[in-house]
Amino acid sequence: MNFQYKEDKIWSTDASGKVVAEINFPAGEDGILTITHTFVDESLRGQHVAEELIRSAAEKIRQSGKKTHLTCSYAKAWFMRHPEEYKDILA
Repeated sequence: MNFQYKEDKIWSTDASGKVVAEINFPAGEDGILTITHTFVDESLRGQHVAEELIRSAAEKIRQSGKKTHLTCSYAKAWFMRHPEEYKDILA
């Protein structure tokens, strides 16, 4: 899957330009990024796209040297299933 990147989000579009996958992680005033939302279109469900988004966001956050909070329910569940991989970026 080809992702597009901005400072606070990662997403992918289909051929028509419709967003079919997205994760948002805006920065708070304290500089901590909060993973607030993960979306995967039904057409992509079961293909591990949400996990790809989480891993991409986690790597982007790690490379920035910042920390993250999790308010997205999927992100919370994913980090609980993978406690050692990215514990260094959790605030």
